[in-house]
Amino acid sequence: MQSELARALLRPKSVALIGASDDVGKTTGRPLRYLRAAGYKGAIYPINPRRPEVQGERAWPSLGALPETPDHAFILTGTEAAIEALEDCATHGVKVATMLASGFSEAGVAGAKRERRVRDIVEKTGIRLVGPSSLGVVNLHEGLTLTANAAFAESDLPRGSIFVASHSGSMIGALLSRGKARGVGFAGLVSLGNEVDLSLGDLCAATLEDDRIGSYMLFLESTRHAERLREFALDAHRAGRPVLAYKLGRSTEAAELATSHTGALAGDDDIADAFLRECGIARVETLDGFIESMPLLRRAPMLSPAAKPRIGVVTTTGGGAAMVVDQLGVCGLSVSAPSSKLADAIGAFVPIERARVIDLTLAGTRADVMKGALAAMLQSGEYDLVVAVVGSSARNHPELAVAPIVEMAEDGKPLAAFIVPDAPAALEMLACHDVPGFRTPESCADAIRAAFARETPRAREIQIRTTESFAIDEQEAYALCDRLGIPRAPTVVLAPDARLPSIPFAYPVAAKVLSRDIAHKSDIGGVLLNIADAQALLAAAEQIRSRVAAARLAPNVAHVLVQPMEKGVGEALIGYRIDPQVGPVVIVAAGGTTTEIYKDRALRLAPVTLDAARAMIAEVKGFETMRGFRGHENGDLEALAQAVVQFSMISVVEPRVMEAELNPVIVRRQGAGVVAVDALMRLAPPG
Repeated sequence: MQSELARALLRPKSVALIGASDDVGKTTGRPLRYLRAAGYKGAIYPINPRRPEVQGERAWPSLGALPETPDHAFILTGTEAAIEALEDCATHGVKVATMLASGFSEAGVAGAKRERRVRDIVEKTGIRLVGPSSLGVVNLHEGLTLTANAAFAESDLPRGSIFVASHSGSMIGALLSRGKARGVGFAGLVSLGNEVDLSLGDLCAATLEDDRIGSYMLFLESTRHAERLREFALDAHRAGRPVLAYKLGRSTEAAELATSHTGALAGDDDIADAFLRECGIARVETLDGFIESMPLLRRAPMLSPAAKPRIGVVTTTGGGAAMVVDQLGVCGLSVSAPSSKLADAIGAFVPIERARVIDLTLAGTRADVMKGALAAMLQSGEYDLVVAVVGSSARNHPELAVAPIVEMAEDGKPLAAFIVPDAPAALEMLACHDVPGFRTPESCADAIRAAFARETPRAREIQIRTTESFAIDEQEAYALCDRLGIPRAPTVVLAPDARLPSIPFAYPVAAKVLSRDIAHKSDIGGVLLNIADAQALLAAAEQIRSRVAAARLAPNVAHVLVQPMEKGVGEALIGYRIDPQVGPVVIVAAGGTTTEIYKDRALRLAPVTLDAARAMIAEVKGFETMRGFRGHENGDLEALAQAVVQFSMISVVEPRVMEAELNPVIVRRQGAGVVAVDALMRLAPPG
């Protein structure tokens, strides 16, 4: 089925253009002109019931009038007519249709109804659909420019091995034109639109059998249909084809509304980032990085989650190298200084200072010096990637400046170059030899960060459940913590008629309102700390009940939870939730009531390994004080990592949990463990 879909989609023997216009200046007149200009060898059937000819070619009144059933139909009509045309395509046995029209789910209630009609046609008839709101499908190797994007009016479209799949129709043209200017060639490009039927993952998976495709660029607006995207990414990894993504959404203004701090911390974009990383998909943040990164992905190794990449920099210009080092630092990466042995080896043929960057100065403009330094660095085993920074010689003598980099980059060695001046000839030489070459320090650092952020993809079933849920109280949540093996403070529940209570732990204690209806207890004065004795505890319980009653957030709150005061060297938050697109995620952050303000957190898809939990903790800046910063006592971060692993297993122990949070988790001194002192959970209804 995949082969049949791929042929009809990207290698059709015949295509129909439903609603083709005679006016080549109109959007609906472009596909016929583009197909002829690109030399498409299959049969083209313009369908226009109002004209006998379209752009000098015979026009057909309907699908039924054609001498054969086309493999692929591009529906160019308005919205309502497009739905009728899709149904007609299905009736006549067309295998694949691409729909240009908009006005579906993005157009309110009426649009949603139209989209349901389209989905019904697809499900009942089996026709496959790209779109709606798709600007088309392109296979440059076959001359198939089945698109209305204006960028394809250009001649000499750049052929290559990259396949582009984009949620945005305009971006396939933007990437084509930018790629052409930089010597980047494409095998195919597709605009997905609304993904009512064929998803981005489906469509990319259908191309994996094409040996002319060596890598993938994805322009994403969301991670909908995440399971199919993951399946494609796994297959692409097995085939040795790197996948690069640019995803919109890093600047989302409002976090998703949720009961816990976790909902505010784990925004949609954070979850998408974790999902792409785990799928082995490199995500860049700059458009230049998107265009320039692919050669690097073919060379940079995938490291273990806890490993930090070892990056070496060799340069002929100190200022240019400093820009790269600076931008790498912004991305959280550092440059590794050469060992004494390596520095001595390079120093044997060119004087260098002992520093983090190997600065060859003007001597590095000599090809033999740069080649010798690169050879020593690449053979040393000290680096996962070497970056060569080239100064003005790249513009004046590109053949001399770039030749040693090209020569040493043979056989896929982990080598990249940042060209400081405007030197198109030097960059063209690098591109011709598939050597990573960057025009700006920002795109260079962006690409390196993205390449090393990837993880080796692994299969994982995405668990998507109902978004309906109800809260359980803190004591009930602790019962689940006990099942998970997560240390938590002991508790006693005080009833309203309790007299002088006898508790199994020492004073001072903390008292909290116990209610399913109140998530943030401290916000309404529902928490009192450092209670010294039994009499004070009874008084505190009454005070809490009065405050809760005044807040009118919960009816008839009677029970109060009591637990010992716990001390440690720091606090953490561990959170869990079910994302509607990618399934369970786990988050760790600095704990407390203001944790979501600072967004100092790390997130992964759940469950996680111990190594992944350690890497998450290393990402949280607020934990630095628990690593002995400026004389602070070390905290038991290994015990925290164990707790993150255990909490990430919630879906295995209790699949109904939709959202859960431990905040704070008290981190004791090193070797003394951790203890949760507050818990919040929401469960899906039974059944």
